[in-house]
Amino acid sequence: MIDKKILGLAALSGLVSACSTGASNPSNHTGETQYITILQTADIHGQLYAHDELFWENDRIHFKTLGGLASVKTLFEREREANPKGTIILDGGDLIQGSAEAALSEGNAFGPIVKAMGYDFIIPGNWEVVYGKQQMTDVLESYETPVISANMYHHESSDPLFPPYFIREVHGVKLGFISYNDPEIPIRQNPSFSEGIRFDPIRANLDALIAELKDEKGVDVLFLVTHIGISKQFDLANHPALERVDYILGNDTHERIRTPLDGKFAKVTEPGAFASFVGKLTLKVENGRVTEDTYELLEVDPDVYPPHTAMSELIARETAQYRQETETIIGYSSTPLYRYFVVENPMDNFITDAARWKTGVDISISNGFRFSPPIALNENGVAPITEGHLWNMLPVNEKVKTGKATGEQIANWLESELHHVFAQNPTERFGGWLVRFSGMEIEFYANRPEGERIASILVGGEPLQTDKLYTLSACRREGEADNMLCRMPNILEPQIMEYTIHDAVKEYLQFHDTISPAVESRAQALDLGDDVLSQLPGTSYHFH
Repeated sequence: MIDKKILGLAALSGLVSACSTGASNPSNHTGETQYITILQTADIHGQLYAHDELFWENDRIHFKTLGGLASVKTLFEREREANPKGTIILDGGDLIQGSAEAALSEGNAFGPIVKAMGYDFIIPGNWEVVYGKQQMTDVLESYETPVISANMYHHESSDPLFPPYFIREVHGVKLGFISYNDPEIPIRQNPSFSEGIRFDPIRANLDALIAELKDEKGVDVLFLVTHIGISKQFDLANHPALERVDYILGNDTHERIRTPLDGKFAKVTEPGAFASFVGKLTLKVENGRVTEDTYELLEVDPDVYPPHTAMSELIARETAQYRQETETIIGYSSTPLYRYFVVENPMDNFITDAARWKTGVDISISNGFRFSPPIALNENGVAPITEGHLWNMLPVNEKVKTGKATGEQIANWLESELHHVFAQNPTERFGGWLVRFSGMEIEFYANRPEGERIASILVGGEPLQTDKLYTLSACRREGEADNMLCRMPNILEPQIMEYTIHDAVKEYLQFHDTISPAVESRAQALDLGDDVLSQLPGTSYHFH
C-alpha cells in the first residue's frame, strides 16, 4: 500500500520535473523585466486559527493576533493574482503536529485543508513522523501535492520515500529545489515514531544531486529546502559544496529571518512559525537570468488579510468534531505563558511544576520544545487555559515516567544537554532549546568547551551531591530503553505511571485554579545575559 502511494507522489512530482528538463528556453526571453515570487511557510505545527503571537521589541514582550490558515490563503491568492505566472508556494514541514486538531485526527483533518491551500510542493519536517510511517505517508498523499525529500528511505528496502527534488521553469528561468529532512530525527523524537524510515546525512548525496540539477537538468537557480535548524543551515551555506547553490530556504527553528543571512556560498532564510508569517522572496529576471533579489517576512495579520471565506468554512467542517473539547477551559493564569526564550520560559516552568507536584520527585524534566503559540492575558487580566492550549503545549500526551539517578549522572547529563544547544560546532547541535526542569537550579557558561559549562547545580536549594540518589520524572519516550529518561541513560528503578502528562497538568490546574508562572532563574547562562531568544554566533541576527 505504501509503495503505490509513494509511487503516486513520485509520479506527480516527477511529472512537474519532467516537463521542464533541459536548458532554459531562449524563446521565452522577451527582453522585458519580469519577477518570480517564492512564498514559504514553515513549522505551522497544526495551528489553523488566528492566535496570540509574541514579539520582542525595545527589550520588552508584547503580543499581537496573527495567523490562521484562512488568512494565509488570502495572502496566497493576492500574491498569485499579482504575479499569476510567476509565483511558487512551498511549505517547509512540521505541519501536522502541534495542535489538538492535529493530534486527535492524527493529521487526517489536514488533508483537505492543505490540498485547498494551493501549495506547489511540500517537504516533511522532523515532526511529520509523529503518528508513524504509514500514517505519515497516508496524510502526505491526501494533500495531492508534490512532496520531496532527498534523504528519507524505506529502511527495509532502501528505496526513497519521496522524489529528491522539484523543478519548475518560470519566465524562462529554471528553478530547482532539493529537500533535506533532519538526519537526527530518531534521536530528537521518540524512536518509535520513525520506525521503518532511514535518514541519511545530507552530504551522502548532496554533491551528486547538485551536479544532476545543474549539469543534466539545466537548472539556473538552485535552492536547498532544509528542515535542519538555523545553525546547521547557516553552517551549510558556508560549505564549499554549496558553491553552485543560490539559496537555503530553511525551516525547523522558527527563526524570523527578516534579512537573508549571507553565507559564503548561499543566502539563508527562515519564515517564523505557526502560520504567523510568510516568507516572500522576489527575484528580478532579465533575459532569463536573475539580476536582483528582495526578501520580506510578511506578518499574517487578519486585519490585513481577512480570512478566506471558503477556507474558513472548510477548516470549520474538518475540525467541528473537536471544537467542544478544544474550547473547554481547564484553568487560568494571571501571567502570560510563552515558550520563546532559549534558557527558561514560564510555560515550561508551569508544566514541570505540575509534574513534580503530581509525582513528588526531586526533579521533573521536560524537553526544550519550541512549538506552541503563547497565551496572552485577556482584557480581564487573566489567561484562560483550554484543552486546545494544553494540546498546543504538549501535543504528544505520553505517560509520566519516574526513576532515580545519582548527582554525577545528572551533572553529566546536563553537560550533554547544554552541548546540544550551545555547541560551537553547529553540526553538533540538535533539537530544541535548553531542557526544562522543576526542583533544580543551574548556572552555566554557554560558551565554554564541552563538559566544562556547569558552574553550579542546586537541587531543592542544596548543592548537588555527586553520590546521592535523586528521584526524577519526565515523559516516557516510546521506543527508548527502559533505563533511559529524557536522554539520560542508566537510571535506576524506572517506573511508568498510569497517568499521562495531560492528566497531571489538568489535576494541577484544578487544585490551584489560577496559576502565575514566571521566569525564576532556574537556569542562568552567566555569559549570555537574561533575554536570549536565539543562538546564531557569527551573525548580527536577533529574534524579534
